[in-house]
Parts: sequence; structure tokens; C-alpha cells
Amino acid sequence: MLIVDDVHRSFGPVVAVESVSFSIPTGSTFGLLGPNGAGKTTTMRMILGILPVESGTITWNGKKIDERARKRFGYLPEERGLYGKLKVRDHIAYFARLHGMTEPELEPRIDQWIERLDLGKYADRPCSQLSKGNQQKVQLACAAVHEPEFLVLDEPFSGLDPVNAEIMISVFSELRARGATIVLSSHQMWQLEHLCDAFCIVSGGRNRANGTLADLRAAWPTRIVRVSPSSDAASAYLTGVSGATRLATSNGTLEYEVPAAFDFAAMLRGLVEAAPVTHFERVDPSLHEIYLHTIGANP
Repeated sequence: MLIVDDVHRSFGPVVAVESVSFSIPTGSTFGLLGPNGAGKTTTMRMILGILPVESGTITWNGKKIDERARKRFGYLPEERGLYGKLKVRDHIAYFARLHGMTEPELEPRIDQWIERLDLGKYADRPCSQLSKGNQQKVQLACAAVHEPEFLVLDEPFSGLDPVNAEIMISVFSELRARGATIVLSSHQMWQLEHLCDAFCIVSGGRNRANGTLADLRAAWPTRIVRVSPSSDAASAYLTGVSGATRLATSNGTLEYEVPAAFDFAAMLRGLVEAAPVTHFERVDPSLHEIYLHTIGANP
């Protein structure tokens, strides 16, 4: 397990991380979310030992992260970190050696990653000649070629088209199946919602929300109810619900916001008694909506 406990980090007078805490069970995928400047990248770099922790602690499996543990980690930074003149195959080999890989496993492993990420026709090209998306795939290969126990991926979908994004997602699933613990930071909320077991939302260098999607949804005060067909009787019933607010009517469907604690089974029974109902839906908030609400950026 990775445990980040009340870590702080400043750069001169600028406080980048003021108080961030979370834990990540081994073998899980964790989403670290927040706006630009929230302290996400600084936190990730402290986990990896790139930046020292000013106060607080970070441990991996109960121990402080040292150089030996760090060799079993992988990191895909948000910024492009490729040597432009170095060929793709040589680039992956260089990072594999940095993590202690040697022959006879080195070349077969590089070939596996080149094939898995569909980089075969680029393997002997300088990295500077690749598109942004293919450079991102090279960076992933560099981060994961040594089969790390713990993998930090900062904006991994940057520059990827939908096809390559799906390749990346399937690779994450394969890494997790092998037992890797993964930290993902991305603004692609719809992707993280399905990939991650739990989340930490940070803003201003502090925790703002922490937990599984179910935990985050449980703290959300309202739900959306959609009912069709639209009718005066159905509308009158929903308007009479304590705390209900009418949002819209479109394509013959009524939409109301109601308190999350309401008995929705009782609501459906009441609606059926009041009017013909062919569709009843309770809509939980998405990760995107929870994120915007948590950081105070609702439109």
C-alpha cells in the first residue's frame, strides 16, 4: 500500500502542497484529480522521490521509499521527456537499463512493448519524427517496460486519438491484472470514472474529497429524476415532492432535481398512481459533476 500522510511542499513563498493525504491499496487504480496548479504533479513527484517532502510522510508497503524501491516504480510525466535524436527502440532500451534490466530479457521485452503499442513501423525512427500521440506511447513503454510494481501516469491521454486512447486503456488493464498499482491524473473524467477504484480531488494544495465513486456520490445532496411521458399529473406529483426543483421538459420527458435521501421506490409508486409512466430513471452525478462541484467551478 502507498500511504501519503499530510504532505507539504513549498517553492520559496509559493505553497504548492499544503496538506494532502490518501492511501492506495496494492493492485488498485487511483485517480488524483484537480485543476491546473492544484498540487497534483508536485505530489506525484514527491511520491517518486524527485522532490523531497518538507513535512509529512510517504511510505510504500510500510517503508520509506528509497532508491531500491524507486527502481520498481514507473513514471509517465505530463511533459514530453524524450530525446529527439534517439531512435524509439534505443529510447525504450535506455530506460529499461536505468531500471536495471539486462540481457537476455531486455530485447524481447522491448519487442513486446513495440508490438503492443503498435510502434513497429516507428521503431527505428528518431523520436522527434513521431506524432504527439506516438511519442506518448513511447513514453508509456519507457515507464512500463520493466513491469513496475507502482506506476504514476500524469495526463496519459494527452495527444491520443480515440483509437490510441483505447490501446492505452487496455494496457492499463493488463498492467493492473499483473498486480501493478496505478496512479492516474487526467482531465478526461469520463475515462477515469471507469478506470479508477478510488479518487482524491485536490485544489489549492489540499484534499477536497477522497473515496470511491460510490463514496463521492453518497455525499452528493441531490439526484436527477427523469419521467416520461410528460403530463400535467406527473408534473404536479413531482412538484409536490419536498425539495424538488423542475429542471426541464424535452422530448416528452420531465426532469426534476430531488433530495438524494428521498424514497425513490415510493416516488415511482406515487407517479404510477398519478399518471401513466413508461420510463422512470434516477440519475446519479457523474465524476465530472462531482469534480466541478468539489473545486467550486460549477457553471
